[in-house]
Amino acid sequence: MNGGHEGDDDRVRQFTEFRQRMNERILAEPNQVVRRFFALDTQTYQPGALDVKTKELLGLVASLVLRCDDCISYHVAQCKEAGASRDELFETFSVGLVVGGSIVIPHLRRAVDFLDRLERGDAAPHSAHDHG
Repeated sequence: MNGGHEGDDDRVRQFTEFRQRMNERILAEPNQVVRRFFALDTQTYQPGALDVKTKELLGLVASLVLRCDDCISYHVAQCKEAGASRDELFETFSVGLVVGGSIVIPHLRRAVDFLDRLERGDAAPHSAHDHG
């Protein structure tokens, strides 16, 4: 048991495994539109005029405003992997909250919970940008 967080650990593991399995399953299909969209998403988050951390923080704001919990968790992990500090993440959360309004608050709670688990070592960040 991990300080009462065993269920959280299992939820993170299930989310990560499901996401990876389904991305592989989807990309195994011979649909070029889907494959190209996944490739475009991957290319979008490569360094360019904006560095990876900035792009991931922007992705996190968009995910908060769109209220996509899977996307929020993904981008929180990617932001941490790109070197974002807790303060930078909370400033990013505040932008998402101001842009999205109070309806974002439940998603903000889950984002902070996921961040806490990442910082405790309960959740492993994703190693490659394969958002989809």
